[in-house]
Amino acid sequence: MCAAVLVFEGMVVFFAMLVALDLSDVNNTTLWLVGSAALVACVALAGLLGRRWAIAVGSVLQVLIVGTGVVVPTMYFLGALFAGLWFLAIFLGRRVERLQAAAAAEPDPR
Repeated sequence: MCAAVLVFEGMVVFFAMLVALDLSDVNNTTLWLVGSAALVACVALAGLLGRRWAIAVGSVLQVLIVGTGVVVPTMYFLGALFAGLWFLAIFLGRRVERLQAAAAAEPDPR
């Protein structure tokens, strides 16, 4: 679930970057570099979620994306929405892992 959140968040960041190109006073080169870096970070991190450190890095990435609301104010809302989805995915993923571990620890009823 976390990977899906990151991939969709990357798409939202890309489209927000396109909006910022028209509505922001920030240099277009800067917008392209920052937006592309955030997009690549989201997609790359989605592929690296098997590593222990990836969840922590993803959480930091959520904070940084909420911070892009300085340039595109709508990103405050969208970033917070995706941060909520991110933390919900972590919570539910850990819950499923606990349930699977409990089910594996029980003896087979056969």
